[in-house]
Amino acid sequence: MSKKSSTFAVAMEKEAKTSYLTIDAKAEGLYKDKGSRFLAFAEPVCSDEAIRERLAYYRKEYHDARHVCFAYKLGEISRSSDDGEPSGTAGKPIMGRIEAAGLDRILIVVVRYFGGILLGTGGLVVAYREASADALAHAHIIEKEVTVNRTVRFSAERLHEVMALIKETDARILTQTWDGADCEMTLELPLSNQTKFNI
Repeated sequence: MSKKSSTFAVAMEKEAKTSYLTIDAKAEGLYKDKGSRFLAFAEPVCSDEAIRERLAYYRKEYHDARHVCFAYKLGEISRSSDDGEPSGTAGKPIMGRIEAAGLDRILIVVVRYFGGILLGTGGLVVAYREASADALAHAHIIEKEVTVNRTVRFSAERLHEVMALIKETDARILTQTWDGADCEMTLELPLSNQTKFNI
């Protein structure tokens, strides 16, 4: 197989991904070293807005902490922050735990309360990594289907057929409007079922 064909095959494999691993609910972890406490919080997230809201919450809730570091993965988007710790000693090890577990749509925040004794860069990497690992050890990992939003328009006569498809495919109605005898719905449905709505 040529390099070009191989690249296309990898791209197709990425596009065909219909499920991902995440956690089902918030989980907490803790790591202590030389008086410093590292409080870790792992949460499932589904949007940039949700991530911003949760980060704002942790910064406000733990305003007295020395550092509020984090990492998240949301599909193809990933980001981490050392929040004033030496570069690469906080966000990167947190992200390392997310990647090692193969998780997606997840945010891990680690709050550090300084204990008065410097840990050094190696000690910080261990602390942030272990705090994150402890939070994930307390989490329940689940597999979820990738979903897409799809708008469908159909005549009133087909309502029964569409409602049966919605039930069959585990779709969720986000919006519904009627325009005379026609209906328009925006649905959230599993990626694997989207072709069933070619109506």
